Parts: sequence; structure tokens; C-alpha cells
Amino acid sequence: MTNKKGIHFEVSERKILLRLMDLAMVYLSIYLLNLYPEFEYIEFNTENSVALILLGVYITIFGTIFELYDLQKASKFDTTFRNVVIMASIVVLFYLLTPVLSPYLPEERIQIVYFYLAIIISILLWRLVYINLIESPRFYKRVLLVGEVSNIEGLVKALGVSDPNYKIVGFINSEASTPDSVKFKGLKEFNAKEFLNVIEKERISEVLVASFNTEAIIAEVYHDLMLLLERGFKIREYTQVYEELLYRVPIQFVGKDFYKYFPFSRSNENKLYIFFQRAFDVICAIFGLVVGLIILPILLIGNLLGNSGPLLYTQERVGRNGKPFRIVKLRTMIVNAEKDGAKWAQKDDKRVTAVGKFLRRSRLDEIPQFYNVLKGDMSVIGPRPERPFFVNELARIIPFYETRHIIKPGLTGWAQVKTRYGSTVEDSLTKLQYDLYYIKHRSIFLDFNIAIKTLSTILYYRGQ
Repeated sequence: MTNKKGIHFEVSERKILLRLMDLAMVYLSIYLLNLYPEFEYIEFNTENSVALILLGVYITIFGTIFELYDLQKASKFDTTFRNVVIMASIVVLFYLLTPVLSPYLPEERIQIVYFYLAIIISILLWRLVYINLIESPRFYKRVLLVGEVSNIEGLVKALGVSDPNYKIVGFINSEASTPDSVKFKGLKEFNAKEFLNVIEKERISEVLVASFNTEAIIAEVYHDLMLLLERGFKIREYTQVYEELLYRVPIQFVGKDFYKYFPFSRSNENKLYIFFQRAFDVICAIFGLVVGLIILPILLIGNLLGNSGPLLYTQERVGRNGKPFRIVKLRTMIVNAEKDGAKWAQKDDKRVTAVGKFLRRSRLDEIPQFYNVLKGDMSVIGPRPERPFFVNELARIIPFYETRHIIKPGLTGWAQVKTRYGSTVEDSLTKLQYDLYYIKHRSIFLDFNIAIKTLSTILYYRGQ
């Protein structure tokens, strides 16, 4: 067997490539504009290094906010086109509003239009190359699954939509098979005796081992795995890949050795991290409450016209270590919305008023919770606090559900920016996977990532 594998780019490599090439193309476009003698808004030289660096910072920040580096969205030109235009518009606006660091306005205002179009056209040209080259099948990572048939369907379903370039070619059953064994028809099954030939013939880049019970792996498959490992072939365990591609912990695949999957982040006990997080919470809470006071007259008028009932209400939620507290919210539903008992909030819930729908979509209904953040019941970033009734119900059904209470709940969190509002047990399972991923990988960088994605949620009006 030869060791030839197809060329492919990892997730992190593609994200870095997108960022670097976006900047390179923008700087190239400015350089080309400078070849036109009458263009003088921003000159490409060392004297303008601060202005050029500022432009790069703006493109990086607003490109992240407007999802230019989301690989799913970056693979679609229509979505990319919209995001690039919005990003370029905001970048140019901010650039014009920082004249101390950026160049002064030119006498001919048309040059700003040239500058604006140069950003859009240069990035779009590169993105066309990316979609038609890097996102083409020739750069797919071709993966072979090895595991029990009972695990294959769940993994294929989850990983199949995670990354456009992650191609699961087929699977090999790691258990002894009989004529009466259950078969999985959704993916091509290869014979275990052909393991090494399949690697070469299908140009496999990676073997993914998805087995709950490694003791049950048949001898010939185990022998071939060892042989591949000795040859330096890439073999990975499914939970590792699941977290890397989906950014969540696969608790549905975790058994009695659960402790292997929860090496929680050191930041949970890092005094310096906790100090800076609390300082960030207090600053954000004060700023949020001030904003709330400024827009209070508008909220009162909206509540008077569109809601019948008090503007504010409180509700019991479960906090850190399972301790209950009262959360403060703006009213978005009709009065006595749960007179018949607690119910899941549904999509297009008829209990939500017209004004309430706007408050939810814009996330303005969360503003009073800055009071809870200031008190210390909540943090700005963390798992969303749930009501005791639903916690008790979900804890009986979903394993490790109450593990999410080991840190303070938050105004926003990893689950809120990665998935839509949950209205079923299955949705709650997905949200828990994201919450546990946050607790496991908690860091300043991840907090910043969540803050940026929350801005995207607000600006794209995706709140629920």
C-alpha cells in the first residue's frame, strides 16, 4: 500500500487562509489604486502604516462580526456577496469616522467610492477563487469510518453537515458480522478484509474510529489499524473530531467512562481569569443599564401600545451550583401566558405579542438582566439559565444536564450563538452539548468569539 493521500485543508487552515487573503487582496487593490495618479485618499507607503494597519483591523473585526469566516457561509457566493457588501460599508463608515488615525477626507469625494468598491471587488474576486478551487471536491478530506453499525448513523448525520470539505466515503464494521446483523444503508460499507486496499483505492485522508467498545473490534481490523498507525497514517477518535468540527461535546456517545470527556477548562479556577471576567461583567452591566434607562421611554410607549400588563416581570431560574434566583425580563408575552402550566416557547409562539417579538428578535428583552449580572447572579457569558421545572424534566432525560450549573449562567453563551431557540428535548440536548463545550474550553479568546457572534445575532436580527 502506498501512502499517497489527497491534498486537503484543515478547518483552522481555511479560516486563516480566508483572513490572510482578504487582507492581501485589499492591500493589493489599494496599491493598484495608487498607480492611478489622481487617487490620493490613502497612499500605500510606510508613512501611512498606521492607517493601513487600522484598515486591516477593521476588516478583521467586522469580517468576523458579519460572518465572512464562517466556513458554511463562505462556501456560498450569494451569502458571501451580501456579507462582504455589509462588511465593506461598515468598515468604510468607521474608517471615515476615525480621521485622527485614518487619512483625511479627499477633496474629490468620488475617491471614497473608489476605495469602497476596491474593498468589495478585491475580496469578492478572491472568494470566487476560494469557492471554485479550495471548496471543490479535489480538496475534500476523504474519511473512512470504523465502528459499530449502531453508532454510524448518528455520527454521519452530525458530521455530514458540519464542514463542506469533510467527506465520509464509507465505513467498515468493527464488530463480527452475521447474516442477521443490522445493516446501515445510508453509507457504503466496505469489507473488513479490504481495509488497506480501500485506503489506497478511495484515497482516504483519515480514519475515524467510532467504537464504544474497543475490546469488540475484530482482530483483523485492529491489526490493520495498528499497521496504519505504524506507517504514520492519520487515525483519530470520533469524540475528538466531533468537538473539532461541531464545537460541542458528544454526550450522547459518552458512557461510564464519562470523566475522560470532561477535562474542564483551567479558566474555571483561574483567579486572574475570574477577576477579569467579573470586571468585564460589571462594566458591561453598568453600560447596559444606562442604555436601558435611555431607551426606557420608548419601551414604555411600546409596552403601553402593544402589551397589556407591566413592562417588567421576574421569573425563577436555576443558577450556579443549582441555586435558584429571580431573573428580571421585559414582558414579551401576554399576561397569564402560562395559566395552564409551564410550556416550551415555540417558533412563532402565539403568546408572544407584536412588540414582544421585536424585543426578542433584537435581544432588547435581555437588558434588565444586566441587573442580575451586576448582583452577581449571572455573568455576561455563560449557559442560559433555565427554569426549575424544565431543569428537573431535562435532568431526568438527558445525562449530565446539571453539569452546566458548575459556572454562572449568562446573558449570552456558546449555545445561543451556535444554534436556534430550543423547544424540544432534542434541541435541549444540542444546547447542552454547546454549553459543555464552553465549560470545557472556556477562555478569553472563546469569550471574545461569543461576544462577536452575539453582535452578529443582534445585527442580523436573529434573536428569539
